[in-house]
Amino acid sequence: MRAKKRSALTKPSFLLEIASHTAMGVAIGLAFALLAIHMRPLGIAALIRYSHAPRDTMLMFVGTCAIAFGIGATLTGLVISLTENSENSDAK
Repeated sequence: MRAKKRSALTKPSFLLEIASHTAMGVAIGLAFALLAIHMRPLGIAALIRYSHAPRDTMLMFVGTCAIAFGIGATLTGLVISLTENSENSDAK
């Protein structure tokens, strides 16, 4: 009887690779939010400053950017990793 092979989705190396894509996406999202807030021509800082609750608005903007970039990087990394895994298994 053959031993069951692990699915590509449950291998620790695969999960670590996806987690690293997520971390990179969140970091890029935070950098984007920082740059967008500090660029005066965009006017984002002024909009945040004149809002009813500037602190909450700032946290919401930064969190939204971080989550959006994190999800995007995770999905992109997932597709790339699955494509690489299927190409490697086809070559064997």
